[in-house]
Amino acid sequence: MKNLEKYKGVIPAFYACYDEEGNVSPERVRELTKYFIGKGVKGLYVNGSSGECIYQSVEDKKVILENVMKEAKGKLTIIAHVACNNTKDSQELAAHAESLGVDAIAAIPPIYFRLPEYAIAQYWNDISDAAPNTDFVIYNIPQLAGVALTDSLFAEMRKNPRVIGVKNSSMPVQDIQMFKKAAGEDYIIFNGPDEQFISGRVIGAEGGIGGTYGVMPDLFLKMDEYVRAGKFDIAREIQYDVNEVIYKMCSAHGNMYAVIKAILKINEGLEAGSVRKPLAALIESDMAIVEEAAKMVRDARAKYIG
Repeated sequence: MKNLEKYKGVIPAFYACYDEEGNVSPERVRELTKYFIGKGVKGLYVNGSSGECIYQSVEDKKVILENVMKEAKGKLTIIAHVACNNTKDSQELAAHAESLGVDAIAAIPPIYFRLPEYAIAQYWNDISDAAPNTDFVIYNIPQLAGVALTDSLFAEMRKNPRVIGVKNSSMPVQDIQMFKKAAGEDYIIFNGPDEQFISGRVIGAEGGIGGTYGVMPDLFLKMDEYVRAGKFDIAREIQYDVNEVIYKMCSAHGNMYAVIKAILKINEGLEAGSVRKPLAALIESDMAIVEEAAKMVRDARAKYIG
């Protein structure tokens, strides 16, 4: 019997933490992990898109996950994204994640080459085989990966008993309904796009994994609380205000994750460094946007949480 309860809730995507030279900072990883524990989130999704995984080495990813686990083991549900653009490195990360005791591993499909579905299924199953005692989550993000999870591919993957669900980051909310209807109660579907958190939850997602949760986890927790209570009017109000924060963060010259890390420094006193090239760092004119977005987060907290 699958233990899905530990995945149901708000699971922020973890941010890459660097020092001033742009190297992974174990100390800052641990501080950010402690911040999330204090906020009361359900878990963390480590080394995914928000963790700049495409630009991380295998060793970088290991160091990040090791230091997350030093603080979070037994306190948070941990899903480790392990996909690299080759099977060998992905399997190495999967085995490493299992050795640390993560709850689940996850993987996007292979990118760049357009592989047939049977090759994508083989890639995912090979990764899963490297962590034979660990749950597996399919990461569907077609707008970036260039490959969409189809009904037939999902059906094939459900033959693997370790597959427990889908992190669905495709934009159509209907995809959540389709995956949930096909899989049933033995699988969990995570809402991916943060701007439609409550929409995904209402149509069938039992949890959410998102890249902007970390800058305002308490607001997503409050939305989740109101959705569970059936108080959709107030949940929608929070969603609208959260979305305005997201739009503001996306309006800078620098990458959104650089904006998020700067907001965390202002609002939480956390240092996470910048972003890794080729992602764009902040420029001086971005600081007005950062300050405004940080204030928007504080105002929303005052409005809905007190």
